[in-house]
Amino acid sequence: QVQLVESGGGLVQPGGSLRLSCAASGSIFSIYFMAWYRQAPGKQRELVALMYSENNIKYGDSVKGRFSISRDNAKNTVYLQMNSLKPDDTAVFFCNARIRGVTGTGDYWGQGTQVTVSS
Repeated sequence: QVQLVESGGGLVQPGGSLRLSCAASGSIFSIYFMAWYRQAPGKQRELVALMYSENNIKYGDSVKGRFSISRDNAKNTVYLQMNSLKPDDTAVFFCNARIRGVTGTGDYWGQGTQVTVSS
């Protein structure tokens, strides 16, 4: 059984920074990509950042230049460094990964972590 567990959310003032973490655990053979999505109240879930490798990263247009995704392969963990946060960044952030495990390949989601940007 593969699980993704996020951490690092919270309340931050506009212009501040937060770092999210997502650790994958279980019987993992390989990870094809790890990504972050977010969903604000009343809005659809949107891609924040997706990382296949250090040289293959995609960011959502609204976070380019402010957010940075990175990964520790040894720990099966992905990070999202969020700088210059704005109130519009307020959302539940979800970790997503495509993982090959003992039961085959599947897309997995974390439970979500709340990020609130407010003064």
